[in-house]
Amino acid sequence: MAYKIKDLSKHLEHGNVYKIKRIRDMAEGERPREKMIKQGVGALNLAELLAIVLGVGTKKEEVYSMASRLLREYGEKAITVQKDPKIIMRDLDIPETKACQIIACFELGRRLFHKKPGGLISIRNANQAFNHLQEMANLKKEQFRGLYLNSRYQLIHDEVISIGGIDASLVSVREVFRPALEYGASAIILAHNHPSGIVKASREDVEITDSLINAGKILEIEILDHLILAKNKYLSII
Repeated sequence: MAYKIKDLSKHLEHGNVYKIKRIRDMAEGERPREKMIKQGVGALNLAELLAIVLGVGTKKEEVYSMASRLLREYGEKAITVQKDPKIIMRDLDIPETKACQIIACFELGRRLFHKKPGGLISIRNANQAFNHLQEMANLKKEQFRGLYLNSRYQLIHDEVISIGGIDASLVSVREVFRPALEYGASAIILAHNHPSGIVKASREDVEITDSLINAGKILEIEILDHLILAKNKYLSII
């Protein structure tokens, strides 16, 4: 059988194949840098902005295709709060240089952006958690995520814990509670998505949740909830 290299300029969505534009195929005025200069930064979408940050792609993936894929697979909110380039390298299969560029870009934004007093959002129920995490429901890969709250139910950290099937090999107690200890969180809301669109908890989902609740009791960090998201729906396991 002949080798066939996957065409990363295309992706499958809802049974339809969509072709992602490559920069060299765009008209000169549509290319991200030229578009920024002529129309201003506000005219660019997130993939175009990220493509400018990345600069060039790799031998196997053009830069705009890469930027579009990173946002699609990781989630727009999630990628902005990730601080470990090794995790992005592993989860998204990109070189170290590209992962560091992404981390540095969003870290600059965090350091230069001064939050106004009371700027932290509060999450006090499952509906508010779902509203914050809603973009996860449409991701094509399963993602396990943690929302870390202070004692006033304010969100102080948001982290993608793992990408892939939710099982004991990917979800470790250490990885779930490490950010809680690092940021001084009092409670955690867990969430993962079902790309199938079915919001039903598996036996393993329940077992992992119970295990993390018990670990939280020892560390005095409460697991407030564990949500399963799919499409425009969610299910609370706890």
